[in-house]
Formats: sequence, C-alpha cells, structure tokens
Amino acid sequence: MSHTHRPIIGVPCLLGIAYFARNDSWFPRIYGNVIDYLQAIEAAGGAPLLIHLTTNDEVLDRLYQQIDGLLLAGGEDINPAHYGAPHHPKLGEPDPLQDDVEIKLTRRALRDGKPVLAICRGIQLLNVALGGTLYQDIPSEVEGALNHNESTDREDMTYLAHPISIEPDSCLANLLGATEAMVNTLHHQALRDVAPTLRVTARAPDGIIEAVEAASSGWVVGVQCHPEMLWNGVDPRWARVFQAFVQAAGISAKD
Repeated sequence: MSHTHRPIIGVPCLLGIAYFARNDSWFPRIYGNVIDYLQAIEAAGGAPLLIHLTTNDEVLDRLYQQIDGLLLAGGEDINPAHYGAPHHPKLGEPDPLQDDVEIKLTRRALRDGKPVLAICRGIQLLNVALGGTLYQDIPSEVEGALNHNESTDREDMTYLAHPISIEPDSCLANLLGATEAMVNTLHHQALRDVAPTLRVTARAPDGIIEAVEAASSGWVVGVQCHPEMLWNGVDPRWARVFQAFVQAAGISAKD
C-alpha cells in the first residue's frame, strides 16, 4: 500500500517494569508493549500509537480520536467478573485498568466501524467486550485438550505447535490462502460462549476456538495465535493479515 498516509493503529499498553530492574520492587513500573506488534504494523504500512492505561476519560478520548484502527494485543488474564463468572483457582492476576481501558476502546471502535485486529488475549477481550465468556483454564476445564501453552513451555514463540482448521469463506482463509495452518500457541484461556455478533472461523483439533470475525459488516478479526511472531520468518503469509488490517484502517480513516 502507499505510505503517503500511514493509518494510525492504536495499541493499548501493558503494565511492566524495566527489564534491567524486573526483580526490584522499588523501581518505577512502565507502560509499553511487545515490539513485534509495532514492527508488524509499521511493515504493513501503519503507524502504531501506544495508548497508555488511564482512568482519565478525557485523555483516553483524545487518544482514541487519533486512531484509525485498534490492535488488541496479548497480556494477562481478563477478570471473569466482566462475564459474570467466579475466579477459577488457575486464573492469573488480572489487571483491572487494562481490562477497563481495552473494553472501552473496543466497544467504541466497533460502534464507530473502526477495524479491529485482536491477538491472543485480544480475541478473548473482544469476545468478552461483546458479551461472550471464556474458559479460564483450558487444562482443567476442557477434557482432552491439547497443550495450548506448548510454545511457552518450549520458550519459543515461533514454535508451530498444532494445526487449525479455517472456514473456507472466511477473511482469514482468504488472506492466508489456505483452510489449514500450523500456529504457535501461548495461552491457557480460550473463548467459551461466543458473542452473538462474532462468527467462529477457525478451531484447533480439540475444538478450541482459534479465530473469529465480525458476523456481519466491518473489518474485525481475532486470532488466538501470535502472528506478530510469525509474519517475518516462520510463516510470511501472516503479513497479509496485518496488511489487510492496516488497509482497512486507511479506508476507514477516509470515510
């Protein structure tokens, strides 16, 4: 695509601390996100804009007004209170502010017709924001499930752990040029009850949902794998997903 106008893609931050002081409780925490998301957006013709987590709605509104599309990245488990479930013993520690900010941004982007690409935690957040629910811990809640944390266990985010079957008439199948693909897997939660405005477009062999799209209009794609780790090496086809997302954001910006 032409880079004369780079669509601005909002990427909500994660809360962390500087790598050189990660074990020091005294060191100030920082906001940021994994650089691979930002590089994938940039390579696809977009300009990533990190959105820090804030309770100030005026600031969040000002940041939101700058973006043409929204990328929901990986991160911590979502508080099950958002979908009316009690905490599972295997639930990780949620970040309430990240949940609140991302749900607000997601609902507003969908209402305004801005393209959304949701990755890993992102697909889960997308589903929850639209009224769906989650499996809080796949190993203890899904009998016979694959190891969906295998890439994590191997400490290799590019490790292709299992195949997914993709619906032939989906946006994802069209972009990848295939109805099957091998993917990396770094999650212990997954979509359970799918929000009514989403359509399931890919599953793992054990039935775990691996992709969703908007059931009607609008460019909305969620994937459970981590394509930001695949597009520039292991499986270049995923670059097309980022390119289509950025192109849709560019069209949205002109409307």
